Amino acid sequence: MACETKTWFGLYLVFLAACYMQHCVGSSQVPCLFIFGDSFSDSGNNNYIETTAKANYLPFGIDFPTGPTGRATNGRTKVDIIGELLGFKKFIPPFANTTGYDILKGVNYASSSAGIRYETGKKTAINNIALGLQLQNHIITVSRIVARLGGLRQAQNHLSKCLYYVYIGTNDYALNYFQPDLYPTSSIYTPEQYAQALIVELSVYLQVLHKTWASKLVLVGLDNIGCAPLEIANEGKLNGSCVEEQNAAALIFSQKLRSLVDEFNALRIFSKTIFINTTAITLDSSVGFTVTNASCCPTKDNGFCFPDSIPCTDRNEYVYFDGIHPTEAVNNLVALASYDSSSYPDVTYPMDINKLAQFINGKET
Repeated sequence: MACETKTWFGLYLVFLAACYMQHCVGSSQVPCLFIFGDSFSDSGNNNYIETTAKANYLPFGIDFPTGPTGRATNGRTKVDIIGELLGFKKFIPPFANTTGYDILKGVNYASSSAGIRYETGKKTAINNIALGLQLQNHIITVSRIVARLGGLRQAQNHLSKCLYYVYIGTNDYALNYFQPDLYPTSSIYTPEQYAQALIVELSVYLQVLHKTWASKLVLVGLDNIGCAPLEIANEGKLNGSCVEEQNAAALIFSQKLRSLVDEFNALRIFSKTIFINTTAITLDSSVGFTVTNASCCPTKDNGFCFPDSIPCTDRNEYVYFDGIHPTEAVNNLVALASYDSSSYPDVTYPMDINKLAQFINGKET
């Protein structure tokens, strides 16, 4: 099995490199990429705030080119890899340390432990940058781009061609709804009602984003949050099975998110919106993962790795790097399928990111 896994992963990297090289030579497919989300996308914003949700220390970043950065994985995040596939030569910088003309290529606003709801994660992580505050930071960026480009029309022309990636909502469940001792939401809402409340709030934020000339949107559904090692441990499941109650609640949200994509596309609130189904790929030995319910690194109570702990050596065979976040190997697989879903057609709807980029350039397929 180990030999088969290494063979699969080697072939996968060759395929990834081939796809990347199609767009890495020359300019990127889109002029800029803006990223909103939580620890699955955070590239360093939480390094600069008082919070326990930080990943700017080893073993995080052990396989990243520059070491620890604040990314909650051993290497690159999904959106890092998507950016590479789109042809960006540098990773999109976090808002906390953007400088000069970097903002014209895009900004990453994601914050570990953040949610759609402002209060999410605050009682466990002390602080974070909730989605509403991320939108405020984007408005600051837009004003800077207007100044740099010399006017509203020039900024609108630039920003309307960009890609906007939104991957958030996990913490509204893991660090809110399923924390009844800290938050009352599970006693106020049924899972159906809570998902609808989240979608309504998210829709309002996205329409604010649209007013800043965003027109091409990628909305990412939730993972099977009940399969994370932290959640399994918290529920005391000695057999390592997933917490299906949490998975079911996350699925309701993702289904409503897909319906929101239909609504936006029908009303043309955005020129084009797509949905990414992160659970469409079964992460098991069939795709090279032999350890699916345990973390690669020793973890703290919040699921993050202990500082300077020694992680597993066979990281390409693990689904989870810490108690919550996937390994770079998982991020590679999901990112590639999100970009080009020909091998996994159920991952994207109604088109993949590559086709969305072509749509942006006036070549819808």
